[in-house]
Amino acid sequence: MASLIDKAKGFVADKIAHMPKPEASLDSVSFKGVSREALTVHSNINVTNPYSHRIPICDITFTLKCGGKVVASGTIPDPGWIEEGGEVTKLEVPAKVPYDFLISIMKDLGRDWDIDYELQVGLTIDLPIIGNFTIPLSTAGELKMPTFSDFFGGGGKDDEDDKKAKDKE
Repeated sequence: MASLIDKAKGFVADKIAHMPKPEASLDSVSFKGVSREALTVHSNINVTNPYSHRIPICDITFTLKCGGKVVASGTIPDPGWIEEGGEVTKLEVPAKVPYDFLISIMKDLGRDWDIDYELQVGLTIDLPIIGNFTIPLSTAGELKMPTFSDFFGGGGKDDEDDKKAKDKE
């Protein structure tokens, strides 16, 4: 009797292991806005659902590291659903980076006006039969910080180069 139960467990485990699961990818982090308290950055999660019905998303957890230090982390509870039929669902992951952190990494920031980052995201969804399933995602790169000309309408070297390129055409 025990061997029959073990075979049944093995059969179910094999079927679940080969069952199609939603796939996700994470875009790079980009600058979104500025407030009195912090800089806001964001990334998008692109999720594809292979099933013919919507799947609920339990939560999204994220950790943003810059210069090896955690600068923002949090949980986005109940962000919605993943649409059915292979359609891509975009989910936004916003993070606020406090200004006091930027001061602490001024050495890296002052050298090339960008910040090295790593974003780790856990997308937890509720799959039928299986239960909660977390898709781990991560991305790393350099986040170019905005300059005063980005806020006040140009006049910088890049604008002059763009104008020269248009004049040549």
